Amino acid sequence: MEADIRSAAPVTSSRGAGRFTRGLGRLYLRLSGWRVEGHFPDAAKAVVIAAPHTSNWDLPLMLAVAYVLGIRPAWLGKRELFRWPFGWLMRRLGGLPVDRGARQNLVQQAVDRFDAVDRLHLVIPPSGTRSRATYWRSGFYHIARGARVPIVCGFLDYRRKVGGIGPALTPSGDLAADMVDLRAFYADITGKFPASTTPVRLLEEDESEPAA
Repeated sequence: MEADIRSAAPVTSSRGAGRFTRGLGRLYLRLSGWRVEGHFPDAAKAVVIAAPHTSNWDLPLMLAVAYVLGIRPAWLGKRELFRWPFGWLMRRLGGLPVDRGARQNLVQQAVDRFDAVDRLHLVIPPSGTRSRATYWRSGFYHIARGARVPIVCGFLDYRRKVGGIGPALTPSGDLAADMVDLRAFYADITGKFPASTTPVRLLEEDESEPAA
C-alpha cells in the first residue's frame, strides 16, 4: 500500500495559538529575517516532525513558526521536568510528562495521550539529538500509526531562512515505502549545522533488508 502524501490544506479551526502568541511569533521571525511557508492541515490531531534538528536555535524558531501557523505545539518530556518549581511553566509551553524509564511503553504513553484528548499536535524531532546520529528514531511513526493520526512534515530550512509545513502523510504500515516519501521531502532542507544532520533513515529499514 502506498503512503497517502498530500499537500497541506489551510487551517479551518479557530482553536490553537491565540492572537497574542501569533503576534509574538510574527515579530520574532521578522526580527530574525525568517518567513513561513505552508499551511497546517485541518487535523485536530497529528504527529509533527521537527527536522532537521541540529541547533538550540531550532526551538525558538519552531515555536514562532507554530504560533504563526495557529497551532499550539505539544512535546514529550521526562516526568522530572514537571516538578516544582518549574512544572507549571513546562506545561504552559506544551510539555506532556512521560515516564522515560519505561522506554518500551513510551509509544503507548503517547498514544494514550492522543486517545484522551480531542486536539493534540505532538512535535517530535526524530533525530533525538542535535548531533549527527546514524538513524532517525522510529517512535514518531509508531505513535502516529497507533493513534491513527497523520504525520505532518515540519521543517526549518536555514539555507533559505524559511520554516513551515510540508506534506502530510498517513502511515500506511509499509514503513519502508513511507520513509521513501519522507526522504524525498527532506532531501533539500538544510539545518543550521549540515554536518550534524541525521540521515532520514530508520534502523528498521536496514534490519528488514535481506543480507547480501
